[in-house]
This record gives sequence, structure tokens and C-alpha cells, in this order.
Amino acid sequence: MERKRETLKSRLGFILLSAGCAIGLGNVWRFPYITGRYGGAAFVLIYLLFLIIMGLPIMVMEFSIGRASKQNIGLALKTLEPKHTKWHIYGPIAIIGNYVLMIFYTTISGWLISYFFYSLRGDFSGLDTAGVGQVFTTLLQSPWKMIFWMVLATLLGFLPVAKGLQNGVEKISKWIMSGLLALILLLAINSLTLKGGSQGLRFYLLPDFKRMTETGLFSAIYAAMGQAFFTLSIGIGSISIFGSYIGRDKTLTGESVRVIALDTFVALCSGLIIFPACSAFAVEPNAGPSLIFITLPNIFNQMAGGRVWGSLFFAFMSFAALSTLIAVFENIVSYWIDVHHVERKKACLYNGIVIAALSLPCILGFNVLAGFQPFGPGSGILDLEDFIVSSTLLPLGSLIFTIFCCTRYGWGWNNFISEADAGSGLKFPKVLKFYFQWILPALILVLFTKGYWDIFVR
Repeated sequence: MERKRETLKSRLGFILLSAGCAIGLGNVWRFPYITGRYGGAAFVLIYLLFLIIMGLPIMVMEFSIGRASKQNIGLALKTLEPKHTKWHIYGPIAIIGNYVLMIFYTTISGWLISYFFYSLRGDFSGLDTAGVGQVFTTLLQSPWKMIFWMVLATLLGFLPVAKGLQNGVEKISKWIMSGLLALILLLAINSLTLKGGSQGLRFYLLPDFKRMTETGLFSAIYAAMGQAFFTLSIGIGSISIFGSYIGRDKTLTGESVRVIALDTFVALCSGLIIFPACSAFAVEPNAGPSLIFITLPNIFNQMAGGRVWGSLFFAFMSFAALSTLIAVFENIVSYWIDVHHVERKKACLYNGIVIAALSLPCILGFNVLAGFQPFGPGSGILDLEDFIVSSTLLPLGSLIFTIFCCTRYGWGWNNFISEADAGSGLKFPKVLKFYFQWILPALILVLFTKGYWDIFVR
């Protein structure tokens, strides 16, 4: 007897889950930094353009593949592909991409959860800049501490998935996303009221094309293209799974716009938190982990009620991380349910153990295996794992989805449009068929090539 496929209970659940998958750490620690580097609001305008012309259509394609096939990405391409073609080969590769993403994302999520507890109990109070930096250094040099927090993050991600789609994933994600949105608004309002924050706000909101040209116009365009593309987690089927759980009463272009609007709202609000705060306390918004784990705790230390605001900030960051963990874990577990017919709770147990074990090299790369530097001095195992996902599988998968949906060699343009436009709402712009068939794949190839060029040639 064929197993009845689970579905989401509500349209809101679908939008929040999909947005939760897209909203991640890049929205908070990468977006503000590259915005500052490339001219503030001038960069944001270019970013929004690429979000519309690249991110949006590929998200619609992922949702369409999921909804039409009613399958996990492991079977979706096989279900829709023409006879005697091999598109389905990418299905298991995409699932591997989900695993690789999770074996370093769980480690970073563990850092964030640990910092929430550190901030809550006042561990940063009274520390100077060097002292705050030492807290992070000590964490990185303590594999057992990182393993504890990584396992906790993995457990918190899998528990809702084990409870089922509607009663676990959908219900918990609604609470997490609601808390995330409430916290980011509260934090943004607090930053906007800081004395001396107006200069940072002007920098963020007023376009400075001169600054952009000084840093290099092409570099700014490429950075905007990359951020718009990678912020949505498109290309490895982690978005398409939620398309497979919904009905055909709403068009997928309209739903994608709503998901992207939520993702963009969080990214833009992150800038409203960070730029005024950095300006108010004369601190440069540095890149990467140092922004979150060293720069911001120092700012909260100087702020009235800083212990409270710091705790709220890391609660917000933990929610952002957990929303992605839950969404991607659901994709992995649904693969084992659909393809290997493993019961949901067993699939969660097995995969929880496997992902925790596979996360160990990332953790050990900061201490025991620190001598392994795959891309030269300063790089580590996390950088290698991130490169596999961000610079390889995300663009490669997006290119495959684009060709699969828009050409006669795959599922085909007419089939894709029929699925994307089913229901009421915003229709896919069919008049731009030439762009989707030729120009969009070329843009993705530029991203793919540039990622490899920066690592291996430059």
C-alpha cells in the first residue's frame, strides 16, 4: 500500500518554513559587512536587482520541481525527467550537499547558542576587547566544549522534525520565525535610538556610488550577485521540499516573492542593528565570525542594558540558525522516508548520529587538525566544506535546475510554466523566456567560475 505523503497545514507555515530555510547566518554577519565595504545603500540597490533577476526565478523553479513531483529532490528529477535522460543523477548529489552544509552549520549554530548562554549569565561583563576575544579563542581551542554545543544544536534541530511535518516542523518553525522577527525589530529599534548612531544610519541608507567605484564597480556587482544568489540557499533542493508539501491554489512566483521579501527584510534589518551600533561606539563592522563573536559583544558591553541586549541578539541569531537547521534536516529526513522508506523517528535518530559524527572534522579543524589548511594559511576544514557547498553545489545545482526547467532537454518550459502559474497570484514572466534560457545560465556560470578563480588562480 502506497504511503500517503504528508502536507503542510497552512500557507503561512509554507512561507515561514521556506523563509526560515533561506534566512541564515549570511543575512546577519555577511550582508552588513559587504554592504559597508561596497558603498552602503548603493550596494543594496544592486543586491536587490540581482535578487529579482537571479534569486527569484531559480526559487520558483525549485518550488515548481518540488510541487510537480511531490517528491524530495532525491526523486524529484527522476519523476519529471524525459525518458532515457540522466537528470536524476544530481538528486543524490544535492542530498550530499545538504549533509555537507549541515556538518559545518551545526558547529556555527553551537557557537551562537553558547554565546546566548554566555551573555545571559553575564560572562562578558567587565571584559575589555582582548578579554572578549579570548572567550572566542578559548571556545575554538576546546573541542569538547564545541562538541557539546554542536550536539545540542543538532538535537534542537532534529526534535521538531521527529515530531512530524505539521505538529513538529511547521508548528515549531512558526514560533521560531515569529520570535526571530519580533527580536530583530526590537534590536533594530534599540540601535536606531543610540546616541551617535545616525552617522552609521546615513552611511547604510544613503547611496555612495563614489565609494563603490573606489572599491571597484565590477567587484561590487559580483559581490551583490553572489550575496543575492547564496542568501536563498537555492541549488541543493532544500527549498524544493516545501514545494512538494503544498497544493496548487497559489502561483509559485507570488509565494516566492513573499519568501524572498521576508529574507530581505531580515538582511536589511540586520544592517539597521549593526551600522548604528558600530557608529555609536566608533567600532568598524568587521567581517565574518569576528563581527558576531568579538565586535558585537564589545559593543553590548558598552551599551546601557548591554547584557539584556546581547542576550536578545544571540537569541535572535540562534533562532536564525535553528530555522535553517530544521528546514534542511526535514529535507534530509524526507529523503530517507521517500527513497529508503525509513520511518521518520528512526531517520531522525540515524541522521542525528551521522551528522554529529561528520561534524567532528570541522570542530577539530580549529584545534587538533589546525595544521590542515586546504586553501593556504588561515584556512581550515570549515572553509573547505563551505567551498564545496557555496562555490560548487549551489551554483551547479541552480544551473541544472535552470536548464532542466527552461529547455526541451529537461522537464521543459511549458511544463514548468504550467506548474509555476497554477493557482491565483503573480504569474511567471513568460515574455522573458530568452533571458531564462540563455542569460540566467550565463550569470550562474560567471558566479561558478569566479568562485573557483578566486580560490585557485588569484
